[in-house]
Amino acid sequence: MSITKILLIIAISLVVVGSIIFVCAMTSIGWDFSKLSRAKYVTNSYDIDEPYKEIFIKAETADIVFAVSEDSSYRVECYEQERVKHEVSVKDGTLMIAINDTRAWHDYIGLNFGFPKITVYMPAGEYGALSINLSTGNVEVSRDFCFDSIDISGSTGKITNFASAKGDVKLEVSTGKILVSNISAGSLDVKVSTGDANISSVRCKSFVSDGSTGDIELEDVIAEKRLTIKRTTGDVEFDRCDAGEIYITTSTGDVEGSLLSEKVFIINTDIGDKSVPNTISGGRCEISTNTGDIEIALK
Repeated sequence: MSITKILLIIAISLVVVGSIIFVCAMTSIGWDFSKLSRAKYVTNSYDIDEPYKEIFIKAETADIVFAVSEDSSYRVECYEQERVKHEVSVKDGTLMIAINDTRAWHDYIGLNFGFPKITVYMPAGEYGALSINLSTGNVEVSRDFCFDSIDISGSTGKITNFASAKGDVKLEVSTGKILVSNISAGSLDVKVSTGDANISSVRCKSFVSDGSTGDIELEDVIAEKRLTIKRTTGDVEFDRCDAGEIYITTSTGDVEGSLLSEKVFIINTDIGDKSVPNTISGGRCEISTNTGDIEIALK
């Protein structure tokens, strides 16, 4: 028997033995992969006794949820690693939540199947500025709150915002998705580099959305002054929307939707069909796409 065949037999035998050991080990722990994780997770609850109006959160990896407290108390609950806890404090009327990573280099070695979560419980009502800066994770803000302003940015994840603001609402994620519904705001600024945006039932003075790759869908979005959408690759769809002036630009993608009032249409498409109402009154509606169809109707 050749050396090659002997080595092949040895390799196959090792794979078989390793597979048997893996199956036996996983069976013994009920196929619960979380038990293989080196990182230990704990749930810590922080009662807030000091009054605050502003909220500032800076986290690396975590899901962040704002929920109404059933007993009108103020509390922050963190599901977190033992050595990667979050510091919760109130300073000068601002609730501050920040990561406190005390891990040594060897703590990064091994598997980690857990995912941190920060839940902010507080009574429904009005608050000051909400600012969240996150690397990886999802953010969800309940419709039971209203803020002076909202500024949420993340690298990877989903932003779901149901809260209104008296002033500006700025939502930005590099890779992920943004969902906004049933809010009012001074202005709404939505930016997604790679991913989709779904916006519905919004009343604001101005609406702006930038994106590189991904679709954007608008339903019942009314901007008092100006609505601006820019996309590189992706479709723009809107239903029963309107604004004083409308500007939509895409490189590759279709633009399709319905408006509530007449506009002066200025349409440009290099390759694609176009169909817009033949109206000569109203605000300016300028739509431009390099490759894609343009189809607009009035409702």
